[in-house]
Amino acid sequence: MTQRIAIVTGGSRGLGKNAALKLAEKGIAIILTYNSQREDADDVVREIEKKGVKALALQLNVAESASFAAFANEVKQQLQHVWQRDSFDYLLNNAGIGINAPFTDITEAQFDQLVNIHFKGPFFLTQHLLPLMKNGGRILNVSSGLTRFALPGYSAYAAMKGAMEVLTRYQAKELGARGISANIIAPGAIETDFGGGAVRDNAELNKAIAAQTALGRVGLPDDIGEAIAALLGDGLGWMNAQRIEVSGGMYI
Repeated sequence: MTQRIAIVTGGSRGLGKNAALKLAEKGIAIILTYNSQREDADDVVREIEKKGVKALALQLNVAESASFAAFANEVKQQLQHVWQRDSFDYLLNNAGIGINAPFTDITEAQFDQLVNIHFKGPFFLTQHLLPLMKNGGRILNVSSGLTRFALPGYSAYAAMKGAMEVLTRYQAKELGARGISANIIAPGAIETDFGGGAVRDNAELNKAIAAQTALGRVGLPDDIGEAIAALLGDGLGWMNAQRIEVSGGMYI
């Protein structure tokens, strides 16, 4: 069989790193992107290769859409050089940041940063990579539980994720002729360094979230990585245009 290949944006740390490792355990080769942490990205590549599959790390700032054409060309070259292929199979649009600011206080600069990273970036990056995606491939975008429930301070962030949920349905509709599916995963609160690591490091916040979660704890990176690997697994190829929340039952 031809080696399956996944592109994971923001794969040098957090959920992206975990997802890349879980996909590698299923025998899927990885192209991960990083913005500035090259050493961390190289460490993830080494971890993946210990699992017996090939991996490489490419620099990408998803906020800079002007760089996407050059990035797509680099992906094309690496596919040919490393795998002797002209296509890849899966795209996980994971890269992101967290900004917590009240609606009344968030600045236009912060808003624009969130737009560029969480909506404009995935929109046009996917567009540039589509010519390299195999027919029958899969797009998995990343949303948030915050599109279903509202917590103060996340109005702009959640709005971008809501836009991604709408975009996912349109991707599924318009790319279906190529057999490409598009879905979006919506994690709940997870113990990572996202947003300064507050959920992981603030014991009171962690306890409060756990109390509002049906399964009685805050999520762990493995919870999301395993879900992503399952969504890109062999058994869910017929799933399309869906929002899948993986939150342990927050605020139900």
